[in-house]
Amino acid sequence: MFGFFKKKNIIDEALSTLPISTDIHSHILPGIDDGSPNIETSLKLVKGLNDLGITRTVATPHVIGDLYRNNPETINTALAKLQQACLDANIDIKISAAAEYMIDDHFLGLLKNKSALLTIKDKVILTEQPYTSPAEHLRETSFDLVTEGYRPIMAHPERYFYYHEDYEQYSYLKELGFTLQVNLLSLTGHYGKPVAKAAKYILDNDLADYVGTDLHHEKHLMAFQDKQNLTLFKKYLEKRAYNNF
Repeated sequence: MFGFFKKKNIIDEALSTLPISTDIHSHILPGIDDGSPNIETSLKLVKGLNDLGITRTVATPHVIGDLYRNNPETINTALAKLQQACLDANIDIKISAAAEYMIDDHFLGLLKNKSALLTIKDKVILTEQPYTSPAEHLRETSFDLVTEGYRPIMAHPERYFYYHEDYEQYSYLKELGFTLQVNLLSLTGHYGKPVAKAAKYILDNDLADYVGTDLHHEKHLMAFQDKQNLTLFKKYLEKRAYNNF
């Protein structure tokens, strides 16, 4: 009898947590990009992640030349504010910060000038491309990153519609030296059916190296709390454990 209840509790817990304990992609720092607008929202998002089983999260605010020219100072200032707020609120979670670098002229300038870049761990760096068209000089950029010792991750490749007619491009990204990070919500159709199809292809063909939340706001958090979505995440990730460092 008691064994039955113990088993039920394990099952209930599995259906209420994410299949990862470390999140390497989120926009939870207050007021510096299109994610959380203030510290109050940041705390709600962090508490929500923690309740879903996330014990470590790496905030990755956008660095985009014509929109968000974040740098180590702006990012670390926002990080310190959030870390202190979490301590004050007794939220037991480890928060660090990197950045999500758009591959654009601003980023190429940072690389050329050997500017300090914020990385997830060691020299692991999160990058992204525009949604409208592939980044220019992608091959050259990947070569420069690898030459400088960086290990680039391509964020949410399933969301780039220009790859939807040619899934071989995902393998091409890996040939260039990128590892791939899939957004969990992509699996649910949150960004549309073509994105869901592409995400499942990447996972089913063992092309994904990491998964992340790409959490921006409370609507995202509500989607992660949905039991049907949690079951779907586990279904697609049960074949492989994504440790996310």
